[in-house]
Amino acid sequence: MKIRNKLKQSLTIEYKLILSTLVVLLIVGCSGDDDDDDKLGNWVENSVFDGTPRSSAISFTIGNKGYMGTGFDGDDYLSDFWVYDLDGNFWSQLANFTGNARSAAVAFTADNNGYVGLGFDGDNELGDFYKYNLSTNSWDSITPFAGTARRGAVAFNSETIGYVGTGFDGDNDKKDFWKYSPQTDTWAELIGFGGTKRREATTFTIGDKVYMGTGSSNGLNQDDFWVFDTTTEMWSPLTDLDTDDYDLTRSNAVGFSIGGKGYLVCGETGSGITATVWEYDPGNDNWEEKTSFEGVTRQDAITFYNGTKAFVALGRSGNLYLDDNWEFFPFEEENDDD
Repeated sequence: MKIRNKLKQSLTIEYKLILSTLVVLLIVGCSGDDDDDDKLGNWVENSVFDGTPRSSAISFTIGNKGYMGTGFDGDDYLSDFWVYDLDGNFWSQLANFTGNARSAAVAFTADNNGYVGLGFDGDNELGDFYKYNLSTNSWDSITPFAGTARRGAVAFNSETIGYVGTGFDGDNDKKDFWKYSPQTDTWAELIGFGGTKRREATTFTIGDKVYMGTGSSNGLNQDDFWVFDTTTEMWSPLTDLDTDDYDLTRSNAVGFSIGGKGYLVCGETGSGITATVWEYDPGNDNWEEKTSFEGVTRQDAITFYNGTKAFVALGRSGNLYLDDNWEFFPFEEENDDD
C-alpha cells in the first residue's frame, strides 16, 4: 500500500511539473505573439518581374515609374533595362543599356533623366557613365567618372545634381564623394565626409536630406550613420547603427522612404542574411523595428520609391536568384493572406 501511495504521489508531482511547464510555455508563446503584433508593417507581393531573376542590379524612380537594369543572374552579367509602373503594377522592357554588361553599378536621376555607371563586368571594375533619356528611350555616354573605377558604390541626387561615392576599386575600399553636373557634363570632388571607408552601403532620401550608412570594409560591417544636406552639400554624423538598444549593421541592404520616415530592409549581417526591417525617424534620430520582410530573405535587392509608395524586388538568397516584387505598407498590420 505504501509503495502504491508513493507511486501515486510521484505521478501527481510529475503531472503538476508537466502542467506548470506547459503553462509557462503558453505564456512565453503568447508574449512572443504580442511582440510580433506590436510591430506594424505589411508586405504585399506584386507583379513578378518579367525578365531574368538577378541580383546587384541598378534602380531609380521618376514619378510613378521605377527603372531597373544590369545585374548578375548567377551565370552572366546583364545589360537589359526595364520599367515598372508603380500604379499599374506591370513591367515593360526598354532599350538595352549600351555600356558593358555589369553588376554592382550605381544610378541616380537629374533633370528628369537617369544616369548609370561604374560596376563590375566579371573582369574589371568600371568607371564609365551613361545617360538614359526618358523622352527618347535611348542612351548616351557621358564624361567618365572622375574618381577611380569601382563597384559597390552609392549614388543619390538632388533635383539637378548627381552624387557618387564610396565603393571598392579592386584594391581598396573608398570613402571619397563626387558630384556630377548634367548642365556642364563635369565631375567635381566633394570634401567633408568624415565617415569610414565602405562598399555596398545603403542610402535613402527624405526631402533634401540623404541618409547613408551600413556597408562593409575589410570584412567588417560599419556602424556609422550620416546625413547629407543637398542644399549645403555638407555631411553631419548621426547616432551609430549599433547601440545598446539595437544593432542594424549590415551590407547589401536596401533603403527607401515613405511619408517622412526612412527604412532599412534585409541585407547581410555578420551571421548571414536578415529579413529585419527598421524605420528611421529623422525627428528624433532613432530607429524602430517593423514587421520583417515577408518574401524570401535576401541581399543585393533593388528598391523603387517615390515618397508615398515603396517596393523591394529581385536580389539573391545564397545561390537562389529572385524575380519577385513586394510593396511595403508601413502603417498597416501584417496580413499573411494578402
